[in-house]
Amino acid sequence: MTHLIRRPFVFLRHAQSTRNQERRIGGQHDVPLTPRGEAEARRAQALVGGLDWSLAVASPLARARHTAELALGRAPDRLVEGLMERHWGDLEGQPIPPEIPYTDTPPNGEAWEAFVSRIATTLNGLLDEADTPLVVGHSGLVRAVRWLTSGSPTGPRSANATPLWIAPTAGDLWEIRDFTAADRARLGG
Repeated sequence: MTHLIRRPFVFLRHAQSTRNQERRIGGQHDVPLTPRGEAEARRAQALVGGLDWSLAVASPLARARHTAELALGRAPDRLVEGLMERHWGDLEGQPIPPEIPYTDTPPNGEAWEAFVSRIATTLNGLLDEADTPLVVGHSGLVRAVRWLTSGSPTGPRSANATPLWIAPTAGDLWEIRDFTAADRARLGG
């Protein structure tokens, strides 16, 4: 199994998109934020805006890019293709089922192993380049990180526009938790 470089980063899932509002699978469809999503992204600025990030990157999909711009109060340093959401193939645009078979390959979509490998390669490149970067992307990233760090993609869905602290802890363990004002202060904000 691929592993992540053992360095912390802050992850910000995009704010509410039109697909979130409709309870449909967004995948790589490029959909905008809702007015509520724009407000959520602006509220995230209290935690992630104004910090001197070593690197702030975003998925090029509009919902992540716009979230980054609103939360940072500026454009991200760059857009990173490897941070795009998983390609859900024929399931994109369909209603979100009660149980999502993450490790199954969706019809005409991206295999789980390929998706996790893409996320790991992308994150490792970013973690090798910068100390505690800000990564703005999609909920699939947290599922991939859980798989890489615990062997299971399951866990609570990452909330829209709520920054997460993702960091190695003792042994081979990792923590995924809300990024707090105390974390912001430790990073110099």
